[in-house]
Amino acid sequence: MKDGYDGTGPGEFTPDGCAVDLYARLPVRDEPEIIAAAQPPPATLLELGAGAGRVTRALTTWGYEVTAVDESPEMLEHITDVRTVCSSIEDLDLPDRYDVVLLSSFLVHAPDPAVRAALLDTCRRHVNPGGVVLIQREGRDWHERVPRDSKAGDGIARALSSDDLGDGTRSIRFEYVFPDATWTQVFRSRPLTPEQFEEALSGAGLVLDRYLTPDGIWACCRVAG
Repeated sequence: MKDGYDGTGPGEFTPDGCAVDLYARLPVRDEPEIIAAAQPPPATLLELGAGAGRVTRALTTWGYEVTAVDESPEMLEHITDVRTVCSSIEDLDLPDRYDVVLLSSFLVHAPDPAVRAALLDTCRRHVNPGGVVLIQREGRDWHERVPRDSKAGDGIARALSSDDLGDGTRSIRFEYVFPDATWTQVFRSRPLTPEQFEEALSGAGLVLDRYLTPDGIWACCRVAG
């Protein structure tokens, strides 16, 4: 696995410590409602980092025409009935442009600023003129409010710790406890203030349009100018 990333539990893992079997059972939450508030269906949608299709299936039911991108072929095997593309987000170069480009799972908090810039550049290059880029950010107290639990279907997702590494990044440890299995995941994050987030957007030719949720976790962005 990548340096600083780890995962334990049954089944296969991606290089960043994500357990394929775990992500295949996690339920959709309020993502479709939030996305529809920014760009209602029908619309074309590029889902970057689709994983095992937790959100993908719901979006197609809502009437979006989804193209699902992930670098893990094992994750993409769980997604059916939509176009899938196996690629890293940073290297993605599709000929199509989309009404909605979705960058969720807090990917904008990549610990390497160069990777974050590449992710945002991919978003800008693939959105239609007048389209929206929807980005999921960490909550204001995401790193301070640990430990904390949340429901995950018939299991519990538990944020155990967030440790400062001293270089602007943090090491996060999660545990997922289900009746029949337990997984752990360790990954890294670079927290961003709202000002730092908007600066990163500007560097990629994007601009914040508005926040879609009161907690500032979901941001609606557009191409600058």
